[in-house]
Amino acid sequence: MHLVITNVNESYVKVQCDESVAWELRDAFSFRPPGFQFVPSYRQKLWDGYLRLFNPLNRQIYRGLAPQVIEWAENHGYTFEYQGENYDTSFSLEEANEFVERLNPKHPPRDYQLNAFVHAIRSKRRIVLSPTGSGKSLLLYMVCNYLLKQGKRGLLIVPRSALVEQMYSDFDDYSVNNGKDMSKYCHRVYSGKDKDTDKPIVISTWQSLYKMPKDYFEKFDYVICDEVHQAQAKSLTDIVGKCTNAEYRLGVTGTLSGAKSHEWQLIGLFGQVYKATTSAELMKKKQLAELTIKCLLLKYSDEECQYMKAASYQDEIKYIISNPARNAFVTNLALSMEGNTLLLFNYVDSHGAILYDMIKSKSKEGRKVFFIHGGTEVEDRETIRRIIETEHDAIIVGSVGVLSTGTNIVALDNVIFASPSKSKIRNLQSIGRGLRVSDTKKSATLYDIADNFSWKAKENFTLKHFFERVKTYNEEKFRLKIYKIDMKG
Repeated sequence: MHLVITNVNESYVKVQCDESVAWELRDAFSFRPPGFQFVPSYRQKLWDGYLRLFNPLNRQIYRGLAPQVIEWAENHGYTFEYQGENYDTSFSLEEANEFVERLNPKHPPRDYQLNAFVHAIRSKRRIVLSPTGSGKSLLLYMVCNYLLKQGKRGLLIVPRSALVEQMYSDFDDYSVNNGKDMSKYCHRVYSGKDKDTDKPIVISTWQSLYKMPKDYFEKFDYVICDEVHQAQAKSLTDIVGKCTNAEYRLGVTGTLSGAKSHEWQLIGLFGQVYKATTSAELMKKKQLAELTIKCLLLKYSDEECQYMKAASYQDEIKYIISNPARNAFVTNLALSMEGNTLLLFNYVDSHGAILYDMIKSKSKEGRKVFFIHGGTEVEDRETIRRIIETEHDAIIVGSVGVLSTGTNIVALDNVIFASPSKSKIRNLQSIGRGLRVSDTKKSATLYDIADNFSWKAKENFTLKHFFERVKTYNEEKFRLKIYKIDMKG
């Protein structure tokens, strides 16, 4: 069998092959994503649970997966031909250095940022893996300005409205030394703002653009996605797929989920993964705050454990976040902290609002306590962020959904996980909130609160999720200690 792989456009390749091979490819590039069994369409038997990356009818697959198709063909003894990619191998580290020197950003790039910049330009397609706090926005600034100099137009996608303004603010800040007025080059799109512009760089949320027609995206020469791990959302994959003329593609994130279905989809859209650095490496170099993790494992009474032994996951969560003793413990923990503290929750009304009211009512006079959630206006979030940067003893009660990716605060000394979570990505992003260093901050502490309702040999759901978090902490080489706390009283 012989396969001929041709580039259809910058988003897709076509595999010319026999029909039987096409169906083999369909099966080989089909995956069931984590949690598929809970999706309503699967439960209603409207979907078989498979995410299929190869279309056997038109024979097309994401262009970034061409190397995986070739590897599959080789493993099956099939011959193939492929025109390949037009890499910019001439772009050297020396050329990158010269460009950055001329650009003269306010904050000079570190070695790993410069290397990532070279990889992104040379390969034209790349997912850059770099932890929260490592300076991904400076990397994007360098890439955008390099491609701007080449006369190219680009789309920079961020997950939240707050990050549109934050990214623009970062770009503006980096331009202080070179006098470049980024307002002449950047157009911001969110919350109903005009989507059409002649400016060469569009910074937008994906939610603001996903209904735009295909020809809107065909004008972009490159597409960049911040927090690219979120690109599994169909609306976002559709946007990137519509950028059929985007020769350059860059995705940046602090972590990937580890699920093959997720990672191959991202690789297909943006290219192969390049690991720029790690949290452990940056801590060793004092470029991130030294992190200590204190895991507070709450043990409940036998009566409570027996009561909870048959509880569903949702019932367990409901019991945890509504438990008066637990909420009092979390409140007292937050109030006992020295330095600025971020307390993260998952549920606004049933948990976050309760904790905020408890902390606010018990805090000493003059201590600032803030509440941030999805309903908090972008301008208000930015105001709070600026206030926190000048405070030394403030408390932010914040939603994980907003604070894990939406607001960068340097002056954080403590982070408290008040709600159990099973998401590796969100956990690492949330940890990253406390890892940025400043002249006055070199270390940070994470308090991970877990709940032990084990009854005999049966472990409860959130306890299992806690063990997964511990596994992640060990993989990242974080320093941690587990403290067992008796809640029986």
